[in-house]
Amino acid sequence: MKINGNEIRIGNVIEHKGGLWVAVKTSHVKPGKGGAFAQVELKNLIDGTKLNERFRSSQTVERVRLEQKDYQFLYAEGDMLVFMDTGNYEQIELHTDFVGERSHFLQDGMQVTVESHEGRPIGISLPDQVVLEVTETEPTIKGQTASSSYKPALMDNGVRVMVPPFVTTGERIVVDTNELKYIKRAD
Repeated sequence: MKINGNEIRIGNVIEHKGGLWVAVKTSHVKPGKGGAFAQVELKNLIDGTKLNERFRSSQTVERVRLEQKDYQFLYAEGDMLVFMDTGNYEQIELHTDFVGERSHFLQDGMQVTVESHEGRPIGISLPDQVVLEVTETEPTIKGQTASSSYKPALMDNGVRVMVPPFVTTGERIVVDTNELKYIKRAD
């Protein structure tokens, strides 16, 4: 689908210079002299490189629609992660590097969404929050207030998260998978 250059929004995936790019930042500029344009920061979906481009309203770009499919995480085998399509029970394997450091948050049976273009997976989204158990943290020091400082804690998946001083070893907490930060105690 063709769209004008000034219609590009954050999160749009476009085909540009022979590759797939996602718009990370956009700003519209109206210089004192000349026509207005959209200044767009693009990130390549395949190799992660960034690019800054100017698009005039008269230019058109090809907006790409990504197929989104729900998968269930089954298990990790070596450096491959195995997922099952919840619709037809077919399995796919994705490299751990494809998921990145967020692969530590994958839990058995977790529902994820895999984005693909022409049958090739190019992105994966995990749930925004997961429940983890604190396996190691420093003891609480008397007199410390909950709002002033945080302490490091090691989770059961091996990830370190900064937690409030009242969180102790063995507690289950909710962690934001995007920003790697403590949200609240789990119920």
